[in-house]
Amino acid sequence: MGDHKEQPLRVGAAVRRRRRALELTLAVVAERSGLSVPFLSQIENERARPSRGSLEKVADALRTTAVELLAAADPACSVDVVHADGPEQDGLPRMRSLVRGHHQMHAQEFTGDHDAGREFQYRNDQLMYVADGAVDVEAEGRAYRLGRGDTLYLTGGVRHRWRATVADTRVVVVAVAEHIEAVRDRPRQ
Repeated sequence: MGDHKEQPLRVGAAVRRRRRALELTLAVVAERSGLSVPFLSQIENERARPSRGSLEKVADALRTTAVELLAAADPACSVDVVHADGPEQDGLPRMRSLVRGHHQMHAQEFTGDHDAGREFQYRNDQLMYVADGAVDVEAEGRAYRLGRGDTLYLTGGVRHRWRATVADTRVVVVAVAEHIEAVRDRPRQ
């Protein structure tokens, strides 16, 4: 009951909706993307899964981004419950994933402290929420103090580090998945 089965997103419906919204034919999208009409038809009908490169070509042809197409995709499994683990273990620091599988979003819960000296820099955006306790965050040379209920939003590429300043601190970190390119490396043509 409610067990998660690893299933991919169904991006074909999102591609079709976007193409139709722009009133484009498969032939026009094929010409713009350099992909074949039969392959695009297979993508739209969920008979083929595009590679990241192919999805980016399709997105460019549809004047959008791969991230937006993935965000509009229909999940093959739309509900997944991740139950809390058992009781805390001796107040030791721990981390647990709040989202299973490969999705557009990652969410992790940190309890206690962690390697406060470690600097992070993620390619994609991130949100930090303090569920309990307090943390000090250093981001791009500025210091921020967060307490229970506070959030901190970091755009992709921001260097930061954080440390718990109160025992039993719980921090939830939500981020756009690293396998989804929210930040483009090259300018659009």
